[in-house]
Amino acid sequence: MRLYSYKDIWKVSIPIMLGLLAQNLVQITATIFLGKVGEVEQSASGLAGIYYIAFFTLCFGFSIGGQIMISRRNGEANYNKIGSIVIQGIIFLEVLALLLFTGSSLMTKYILPNFMESKEVYAAVNSYLSWRIFGFFFASINVMFRAFYVGIARTPVLTINAIIMAVVNFLGDYILIFGNFGFPELGIAGAGIAAVISEMASVLFFVIYTLKTVDLQKYGFMKMRFKFSIVKNILNISSFTMVQYLISMSTWFIFFLAIEQHSARALAVTNIVRNFYMLFFIPINALATTANTLVGNTMGAGQVKDVIPLVKRICLLSLGIIGVVMLITGTGAEYWISLIASHEDTSLIPASVAPLLVVIFALPVCSISSVVFNSISGTGNTRAALFMEVITLVLYILYMYWIVIYKEASVAVSWTVEYVYWGGLLILSSLYLRYGKWQLKKI
Repeated sequence: MRLYSYKDIWKVSIPIMLGLLAQNLVQITATIFLGKVGEVEQSASGLAGIYYIAFFTLCFGFSIGGQIMISRRNGEANYNKIGSIVIQGIIFLEVLALLLFTGSSLMTKYILPNFMESKEVYAAVNSYLSWRIFGFFFASINVMFRAFYVGIARTPVLTINAIIMAVVNFLGDYILIFGNFGFPELGIAGAGIAAVISEMASVLFFVIYTLKTVDLQKYGFMKMRFKFSIVKNILNISSFTMVQYLISMSTWFIFFLAIEQHSARALAVTNIVRNFYMLFFIPINALATTANTLVGNTMGAGQVKDVIPLVKRICLLSLGIIGVVMLITGTGAEYWISLIASHEDTSLIPASVAPLLVVIFALPVCSISSVVFNSISGTGNTRAALFMEVITLVLYILYMYWIVIYKEASVAVSWTVEYVYWGGLLILSSLYLRYGKWQLKKI
């Protein structure tokens, strides 16, 4: 097996990139539409979205463990063992989704109100989440299908799936938020319902596509028998990833809660910047995911010596793309912000420029750090990845407390927390790849 070329990396990463773009349009569409409803609803949608993701990262983290196992089996050419990983992963995640649904419902009702300053924002968040949490059951299936197709490096299907999700969500938002075509005007609750419907459409697509195009016999779907040992093996890898993602997203949710304590205006600005942040991370996440699966395939094929050169190639690609993104966004910041900000309050546009520039200048570090860190997960060393994440997040929380809560700094200064997080993670990840014993990991 030869070292993956830049062309090989592009072939895997571009469909993931396009898929992530379409998925992010789901949140951005809701933000833009809700901006026409009101500033409270627009701010609440961002906060509620992070709250939902913070819970769902447990499912996503489990799927990453499944993806690592699938990519390793794919590299070993043990294709007939892949189907059991996918099916049993879905069964486990449906049980987890039920627990998350129950836990999220209780926390939203009894705990979340105690941490929010604005009753209006809380009411909007609760209205959205009362519907959005049904998405746990469908999104859990989606992430295992994603793990399968990424793990076998067959990523173009992700683009098609994400486009379907984006289109269904756009139509759902347009109809349900504003009450078009005879439907009731549901406002922010309509956005939550539309998101769930788009995830249902995604599941339907994945099932039909898999049945029609995948060699079920080759990948072992036809002879699958439930063995808890398979779930246990996935958990041995993914348990650390699940905790890692949960802690990471929870701390980001805490960051938004801290900003909400300043004012609804500060939260609105932060939500606008968050939408750009998620767009910026489309190429970064795509190449990080590519690094994860290609490193797994490379190690599965026994080509450990090619891992570091592969990581360097992916880092260079990520850095190049981010350079273009920085140039385009930085030179027309107010114009791009005006496309997302509430049309009822144009003063949000100049207020969002400085925080956006702070995020833009953090992107080079983010792009390299994300690739290097995900490469470590791709080797199967998820315990080490969790350890590095915890150390970094401790620094992140301490800095966030000092700058956001104690100093009550501006939104722009508050966003410098990203420098602490990604800078710390890059240093630790680089040291581990240089001196750690990741080459010996067996899964």
